[in-house]
Amino acid sequence: MFKLLSLTAVCSLFVLSTGVALAEEKKPTPADGFTIHVMAPHKMEDGTIAGPFHHYCKGISPEVLQCLLFESTDPNALLVEIEYFIAKPVSRAHVPLKTWNKYYHDHQVEIDTGRVQVLDVPEAQAKEIAAAAAKTDGIIFHLWPKGAKAPTGEVGHPTSVGHKPRKE
Repeated sequence: MFKLLSLTAVCSLFVLSTGVALAEEKKPTPADGFTIHVMAPHKMEDGTIAGPFHHYCKGISPEVLQCLLFESTDPNALLVEIEYFIAKPVSRAHVPLKTWNKYYHDHQVEIDTGRVQVLDVPEAQAKEIAAAAAKTDGIIFHLWPKGAKAPTGEVGHPTSVGHKPRKE
């Protein structure tokens, strides 16, 4: 009986240590790297102010930063929105003005309202992140209605508080 217990313990230890080794060698995934933490409210399509939303972002190219948005920092918070930060030369060259005015917002205008906070980094780094964000336009996809038990399939497009339509 003692030998069986010892063998079981050794096998369990082997399985656990192998699992740890596999976890350490895990290949990167698209879900890795959302480490830029920004907090800001949004203006919903009905004109109400919601949030603030916690944006967890990562750069995926020189022109695009993508963010997962939550209503809290709870580890089990629901993903309620997605936001893309698109370099202004890209969004303004490829999105018609009427579409831009309906769905996009200028991050410089949003930052200038004072409602955006870059969190979890030293102040100097927060200023660098804000300066880089100011060179982008944002588009938000609202996926999970407030208070709903499940997504409805409808996608909203809130914008920034302080959004100003472009005239050019």
